[in-house]
Amino acid sequence: MAQKVTVALEDDLDGGPADETVRFGFGGTDYEIDLSATNARAFRKQLTPFVEHARKAGRGPARRTARTPAGRQRSGEVRAWAKDHGIAVSERGRIPVSVLEQYRAAAN
Repeated sequence: MAQKVTVALEDDLDGGPADETVRFGFGGTDYEIDLSATNARAFRKQLTPFVEHARKAGRGPARRTARTPAGRQRSGEVRAWAKDHGIAVSERGRIPVSVLEQYRAAAN
C-alpha cells in the first residue's frame, strides 16, 4: 500500500498558509520561521537597510593550538622519564594520559 504524506506549512505570524521557511541569524543564534510570500517579502524589506550596511561574517580561521618550545621540551622530558622507567612511549604523537599522570606523580 502506498502512502502520500502532505506537509502544510503554517505562517508563524498570522496562522495562515506559509509558502516558505526563512532562515536567519541574529546575536549568534540561528533561527527559522515559516512565512507566507507576503510576510516573507515584508521581513526581507525590513531587513534590507541593515543587510545593505552590514558585512558578511566568515567562520574565521580554524583554531589550532600551537606547540610552544616549552611544551616540546616537556614532552621530551616525559618521554625520557618514561624510557628510564621502562614505560613504552612512541617517539612522536600524543603522550598517553596515564604516562603523564605517572610523570606528574613522580615529580611531586
